[in-house]
Amino acid sequence: MTDPYDCCVYLLGGPQPVVIDCGAGASFDQLVANIREVGFDPEKVAAVIVTHAHLDHIGSLYQFRSKLGARIVAHERDAAAIELGKGVGADLYGMDYRPCPVDIKLKGGEEDFAWSGGHFKIVHIPGHTPGSVAAYVDLGKRVLFGQDIHGPYYTRWGADPKQAVASLQRLVELRADILCEGHFGIYQPASQVEAYIKGFLNGLRRGDMDEDFQGVY
Repeated sequence: MTDPYDCCVYLLGGPQPVVIDCGAGASFDQLVANIREVGFDPEKVAAVIVTHAHLDHIGSLYQFRSKLGARIVAHERDAAAIELGKGVGADLYGMDYRPCPVDIKLKGGEEDFAWSGGHFKIVHIPGHTPGSVAAYVDLGKRVLFGQDIHGPYYTRWGADPKQAVASLQRLVELRADILCEGHFGIYQPASQVEAYIKGFLNGLRRGDMDEDFQGVY
């Protein structure tokens, strides 16, 4: 377990593991211990993939980069927030955020990313933030790291519900067998993944998931 403010942090294992998101910042030491506990060397972490620039997902980036040498990977449309610390929501958590350079700035709608276990795809899914991304990998089953599918989609926080509709539809079309969501854990089989995503997609289409939706930032 880590700090209650943390998002779900996922690890793609191998000789050079990849971490997906890194919590709000208070749990770095525990995350390192967790990586060791599951049999991997934290000092060999190759990269941290940032799904979007909110504090609960980026708070430990500076430590992963400065202490472990991990490269930071994020979409260019969220990179300025990560590097400058503006608009990351730190004030909402009453926490400090240490800005961190982004080493690899993604630009396309879908890009390949090589890791020691093979490769996976990173997909631009704007809506929750301008530079939100998801990642998926085919390991016999398709595993989707879908970030904050649940939103919220507050326009005052930079969200765009209309873009989110297209992005969630794109995630449905990936037909993932397993979904690793940003805060609410893991969903399977494929029927449950589809139902979960479509539940929020339909809410967006009805217009009941923006300013009045009570969700996790």
